[in-house]
Amino acid sequence: MWCKSCNKIVYGEVCDTCGQQAVEAPPVELFWCSECRIPIIRNSDTLYEEKCPVCGNKIRYLAKDLRPVFPEERLLLEILEDKPLGFIEKSIWATGSKYYVDGKPINLSIDKLKKVDIDALIENLNTYKDKNSYAFFNANIKLFIKANIERLRSIEEEAFSFVKEQVQKLSNHEIVISFSGGKDSTVVADVVTRALSNPSLVHIFGDTTLEFPATYEYVARFRQNNPKAILKVAKNKEQDFYSVCEEIGPPARMMRWCCTMFKTGPITRVLNSLFRDKKVLTFYGIRKGESVSRSKYDRVANGSNVKIQKQTVAAPIFNWGDIDVWLYLLGEEVDFNDAYRLGYDRVGCWCCPNNTIRAQLLSKVYMPEQSKKWRNYLIEFAKSIGKSDAEVYVDDGKWKARQGGNGLAAADDVKIKFTNCTAEEHAKIYKINKEVSDEFLNLFTPFGRVSKELGRKLLSETLVLDSSTNVPILSIQPMKSDSYDFAVKIKTLNVADHDALQRMVAYQIRKYNACRKCLKCESVCPFGAITVSAVEYKINPNKCKRCKKCVTNKYLSGGCLMDRFLKSKSGETYEN
Repeated sequence: MWCKSCNKIVYGEVCDTCGQQAVEAPPVELFWCSECRIPIIRNSDTLYEEKCPVCGNKIRYLAKDLRPVFPEERLLLEILEDKPLGFIEKSIWATGSKYYVDGKPINLSIDKLKKVDIDALIENLNTYKDKNSYAFFNANIKLFIKANIERLRSIEEEAFSFVKEQVQKLSNHEIVISFSGGKDSTVVADVVTRALSNPSLVHIFGDTTLEFPATYEYVARFRQNNPKAILKVAKNKEQDFYSVCEEIGPPARMMRWCCTMFKTGPITRVLNSLFRDKKVLTFYGIRKGESVSRSKYDRVANGSNVKIQKQTVAAPIFNWGDIDVWLYLLGEEVDFNDAYRLGYDRVGCWCCPNNTIRAQLLSKVYMPEQSKKWRNYLIEFAKSIGKSDAEVYVDDGKWKARQGGNGLAAADDVKIKFTNCTAEEHAKIYKINKEVSDEFLNLFTPFGRVSKELGRKLLSETLVLDSSTNVPILSIQPMKSDSYDFAVKIKTLNVADHDALQRMVAYQIRKYNACRKCLKCESVCPFGAITVSAVEYKINPNKCKRCKKCVTNKYLSGGCLMDRFLKSKSGETYEN
């Protein structure tokens, strides 16, 4: 919120300084002082004198958001522009691949970035790096902080108030900080720690195994510099990224299975281990300005709006721009990930399909071996799914837009194949990939009590009893079928909506056939009843509360995340 009287960001509907009614905060605009050579942060609909607060000179509009360009990235820009060290005493800021050199724009086009001679660029960087200097940059940043100090104090106060209020509202929740090693989570960690005056908070670092080398270095520094903080590492030690890629294909923009398997899932396990059935309030670094999808998020969310059901998530810097994040980090002298000095504007998985061409260029420069290995894999994958122009498909980034499991053998596993039983009403005979086992029967725990004992022995029948009435609602029988190698007959009993129950049954069939141990189900369960290991998918009947979130489309689309990643265009998901 915004107080027009005090010209500052405030938390709540009333300004705590003057008592005036606050209004929706207007968007930020950045102006440029040609004398000081710094950006000045202003709110778009607030009347200001168009003067620099440091020198008093007139300022002009420059951009909506910016990030500072550190000397390491400045040198790279200079070489790309054929001007080594030519900008060493110039103030450089950027947004994406658009740079402002003393307020004048330079745009690095995609075509130009694609044509860069990587070996020559690396050689030039090594030639000039010892002559590079931070002297002008440091002086320039001091002026930037001085000019925008009121903005810094304003956003700090609002964020501190937000954190305190959420902790007070959710006093029965355990407090956690989601710590990725990126700039946003670094700010959140500092904000929450300062707001609560508690240096011993739990931080969870999700090690995807695909982090930048600089990220691992920074996390190690953070641990050393914050000895009282409880830093837990969440890592999937059972899966290998390339092995999963070989089976279900590389992640794509709309199919980032890696986030669930290598980040959300392992974080869920750490939360369950630390807090068991307790509720968790997690502060994280989501900002609405990062993307169109994130602009639709709520600042505080839980339930179906979060990935991990036991969490309520809260975003202290939800309304901040990049410029605000950097104003805080530099103004408060907070240590941060050195990958940003190299020119990365986001720090996550180094091979993420959401990475830009500029980010891919940086990885070729600073992670050459990993980049070559990844490109070679992508080319082989493209060939395996029938792409005749495999190198073009990869280098033009078309792999990032792929959808579904077209060309993959695993795509057949998500198709639910069944026939209606002609002898019994409300019964279907499903194809399964292997024999009915205890693991298969355990999948029906969310529906009620699974009982082999009450089933007809001659038919090897298992009954599932409604947990409240103890009345049978499912009959499960292994079957011999001319159509399928392995089959099971499942009949719904004593329910009002047989189709709805069969739909949820089908979701469990899909899990049995298609599960790739992605760990999504662990995150969906708010009670920690589901555990997925390299050898087994298990639902603990003593922990399961039969909430059915794991078999509800709202919480788990298609009943199994693999449905989204492996569904092919060549056939329907269901086959009868």
